[in-house]
Amino acid sequence: MDFKMTEEQELLLESLKELVEREWNEEAYNDCYYRDHTYPLDFISKLSEAGFTMLGVPEEYGGTPVDYLTLVMFAKELARLTGASLPTSSNAISIDDILSFGNEEQKKFILEYVTEHGTSPFALGFSEPQAGSDSSAITTTATRKDGKVYINGHKTMVSDADTSPYLLTITRDLEAEKPMKAMSMWLVPMDAPGVKLEPLHKIGLKTSGFHEIYLENVEIEESALIGIEGEGFMQLMKNFEIERLMLVAIGVGMAEAAFEEVARYANFREQFGKPIGQFQIIQEKITDMAIKIANMKSHIFECAWKKDNDISIMVESALAKRYCSQASFEVLDEAMQILGGIGYTEESRISRMWVDVRHLRIAGGTDEIMVHIAGRQLLKQYR
Repeated sequence: MDFKMTEEQELLLESLKELVEREWNEEAYNDCYYRDHTYPLDFISKLSEAGFTMLGVPEEYGGTPVDYLTLVMFAKELARLTGASLPTSSNAISIDDILSFGNEEQKKFILEYVTEHGTSPFALGFSEPQAGSDSSAITTTATRKDGKVYINGHKTMVSDADTSPYLLTITRDLEAEKPMKAMSMWLVPMDAPGVKLEPLHKIGLKTSGFHEIYLENVEIEESALIGIEGEGFMQLMKNFEIERLMLVAIGVGMAEAAFEEVARYANFREQFGKPIGQFQIIQEKITDMAIKIANMKSHIFECAWKKDNDISIMVESALAKRYCSQASFEVLDEAMQILGGIGYTEESRISRMWVDVRHLRIAGGTDEIMVHIAGRQLLKQYR
């Protein structure tokens, strides 16, 4: 496998670098993060104007088609350059369920929204208090009466619920024998009567809200169904493997950003009369961080390359998700240790990245679920 960047990839990432150098404002982002708890909309609009927010969307829908490897490279590089987790990293993946299974009206609305705002118009409402890793335990229902559909249930840990006009959610037919074959996907207006939000307070990722959502007799139209009734779970799983890669690519980019920052810091920060980078224990930390970053990049790039070449990544994506989630946090943790006390303050972006990266071991499938996915398949190979 040759991961040397193509000319198109080099031009893409170079133009992204130029845009970040010109438009990114760390102080303004800190205000968004710690004070306003909103995305940096001015910066996202600049990304949108440059076409980055439609990267990976098919040309017939107004996007710029690229392969999965390019998408992963882009997500990693955006995180490296900004030290931030931004929703624009994976618009093409997040709206793919609509592009693949939605009707023309739904596609038109979604694409117009992304083009105008740079972000997806819906929050993802899948987890429930009793149904996190165990999707078969979902109890939210969709019932019909007089030509309408009524949604009842309780979703939890929903990001962006307070700023998204819609909720993309899953319901289940509780009477069906096979839960995974009885789930349906719906697009629910967040301003519909019966939708109630209760905030949850995250320790990181503070640019987006986090909510419980209570759905009580929420009336929607039949046209709100996405795809085929009963196939919602399979539709949801369509891109889960590449979604996990995109998610950890952000962690890898943050790890790179942290590494570059503390490597420079170790060259000028003096203790005991000389730069701390001259002490072997600091050199050991820097060396181990570099090894982990190299391993993570190789892992996610290889997975993306296999996906582009129609090679199954069911096992490899789970391995990459588990390893990169852990390793990126370990790199951030060592970066904070090298910085010392200043690294533990809000004045240091290392502390922001440290708490943000930690969520990767939970979101998109926990470490433990990755073992469940990969472990069984690995053992099968040696029966």
